[in-house]
Amino acid sequence: MSEKIRVGIIGIGNMGSSHLRNYRDGKMPEIEITAVCDIKADRLEWAEKEFPAIPRFDSFDKVLESGLCDAILIAVPHYDHPPMAIKALEAGLHVMTEKPAGVYTKQVREMNEVAAKSDKVFGIMYNQRTNPMYRKAREIVKGGEYGQLKRVNWIITDWFRTQAYYNSGGWRATWSGEGGGVLLNQCPHNLDLWQWICGMPNKIKAVCRVGQWHDIEVEDDVTIYAEYPNGASGVFITTTGDCPGTNRLEITLDRAKLICEDNKLRMYVLENNTSDIIYRSEDGFAKEDGEWIEVELEGENNQHSGVMNAFAGKILRGEELIAPGEEGINGLTISNAAFLSSWLDKTIELPIDEDLYYAELKKRIDSSKAKENVVEKTNEDMSSTY
Repeated sequence: MSEKIRVGIIGIGNMGSSHLRNYRDGKMPEIEITAVCDIKADRLEWAEKEFPAIPRFDSFDKVLESGLCDAILIAVPHYDHPPMAIKALEAGLHVMTEKPAGVYTKQVREMNEVAAKSDKVFGIMYNQRTNPMYRKAREIVKGGEYGQLKRVNWIITDWFRTQAYYNSGGWRATWSGEGGGVLLNQCPHNLDLWQWICGMPNKIKAVCRVGQWHDIEVEDDVTIYAEYPNGASGVFITTTGDCPGTNRLEITLDRAKLICEDNKLRMYVLENNTSDIIYRSEDGFAKEDGEWIEVELEGENNQHSGVMNAFAGKILRGEELIAPGEEGINGLTISNAAFLSSWLDKTIELPIDEDLYYAELKKRIDSSKAKENVVEKTNEDMSSTY
């Protein structure tokens, strides 16, 4: 292996072009972009103008056959992530995929199984895991010093989007093009961080309101209620219709409360566990003493380039990934469960019935009004037209 990893970027829309700019700015010193690919001629023309030295391809298969790449970065519509990852892994290439891992867990599980049998590195672009605030919150929760999880609430409503945003692409906010709305497009990072910090719930009850604030066929306003095996609960609220929005993650432990907001982590630490106070105090209105502290954060927030640099480090030296690709199924499981709960108006226990979810999703795909036929539909499964 050379000192640099040769990477091909598949899809050079918003995210793919952002990775190219990071490369141009020298933010990924152990990576060399050796190919770009897109099915749209105007994007290839853009790449020719901005990055004339990088070979350009109009099909994924041509990139795989070129021999120019050690790895690929997948930045295409959601349905294409698993089939492309599978094909690249089976062709002997390392894979980094943009979020989400896919649209439905049945498809993503197949991708994970192929990755598990491969000796190649498989990562997912969960760049929010580089944020020192979330990393420290996870360290505190997982460390156990302040007791078990009791409650988690995340109000993440600062995803405001206008109708013009949804009108900018025929695939946007459609079941056949994108596979969902705010949960599949804006919130995969938040859903990942939720489970990464607090662990996976075992029950989900949700209301996903379709086209509540926009003229779209998918959800733009969601409330999720979750339960954990230990009795803890969680609430996750999101929308693309609020302005101004809020981004506040509040985690209650037995002896502390954490608040992640405005890139700061505050923590209220009690002298004793609330579970002890509840049963030992003889005062019905007793309050435990404690104090607020602002937690010191460490490390840089390198975001996308940090994830890619860790990807290169894993390939070259066996270092740790920011986010192993196989973990992408966790946040997707929560969103799939939320959809299924809302569609069936019932509480969903995890793991979900993946065949039932796919059947319900297929109904919505078949009635989708997508202007761009991103997904080729068959009776048994879906394959990419990329």
